[in-house]
Amino acid sequence: MSLFIPRFDKSVVVRAADLEEIDNGSITMRLLTDSNATGGALSTLRVTLDEGADGAKPHHHANSAEMFYVLDGAAQLLSGEDVLTAERGDLVVVPPGATHAFAAVPGSTADLLVVITPGVERFEYFRHLHRIVQGEVPPESLLEVQERYDTYFHPSPSWEAARA
Repeated sequence: MSLFIPRFDKSVVVRAADLEEIDNGSITMRLLTDSNATGGALSTLRVTLDEGADGAKPHHHANSAEMFYVLDGAAQLLSGEDVLTAERGDLVVVPPGATHAFAAVPGSTADLLVVITPGVERFEYFRHLHRIVQGEVPPESLLEVQERYDTYFHPSPSWEAARA
């Protein structure tokens, strides 16, 4: 196994007043730092889900792990075929290649810090999702950018059953 050593010159500081916020109705994404700012080490965002709202559909990342830290509320998380409930202060890390998804627990909101490592340029991916919500591009357009964003969607019977 090779060790990835990120290369960047100075500390990354993101001020709350300067960050980009994307509001998709029941989901708000605050884009904190993208891979280019951290020498490829990580990409980070904060996701706030309204009561019972779905976050990401089942997918995997071939080359990155994804960490979910619950800042507030409660989230359902798919990790492989396991559906977990994580509450305030809980941490879940999904390894590369593992199918995962997230949503707010029915009857609860969820506020999550999400970290992807090593990082992938993801801000444009989240802007693309917003364009889908706005009806500017079709949902199928995500299939064209799966490789670019290391995000591969597929069905998960256990997730579908848990969210039914």
